[in-house]
Amino acid sequence: MTDTSMTEPALSNEAMQLGLLMEAARAQQHLGEESLERLAAHTRNLEGVVRDELQRALAEQLGNITAETRRAAESLRSLRRAASLRVLLWTVCMAAIGSGVGLAEAWWLLPSERELSALRARRDELSENIARLQRRGALLEVRTCGQRGRLCVRVDRSAPAYGPSADYLIVKGY
Repeated sequence: MTDTSMTEPALSNEAMQLGLLMEAARAQQHLGEESLERLAAHTRNLEGVVRDELQRALAEQLGNITAETRRAAESLRSLRRAASLRVLLWTVCMAAIGSGVGLAEAWWLLPSERELSALRARRDELSENIARLQRRGALLEVRTCGQRGRLCVRVDRSAPAYGPSADYLIVKGY
């Protein structure tokens, strides 16, 4: 009996240790479950914080994008106004240059007032000469004749010749 009595306290000691070990494992498991529950709660809280932070950051960035969009739109409006003004200025300049060229050509090509007066006086003088010749019956038919294009008139061959060498003939009027 001595062998059994020795094994019994050793077994009870081992059983005790095993029981304590089981108790410690259960306590550790319980602590692990509590830690997991606290971690899950903390994760849920963190999820809410992250969601709120993301929403705040997104709202801030959207606000920045909105402000940038407004500035870009205003810049485009300003650019359109400047471009319209520039196009207007170019149009006015081109019209002024075109008008200036036309006026310069007219000034260069058209006679001056003094030249017009001289031309009018010459026209009046020629008109008076034509009227005087018509009154005297000198309506001549003048043409260019021959290869050299000399002036010639129709003469009255039935009329006598005049001049010292009889080289003047009477012209025939029409």
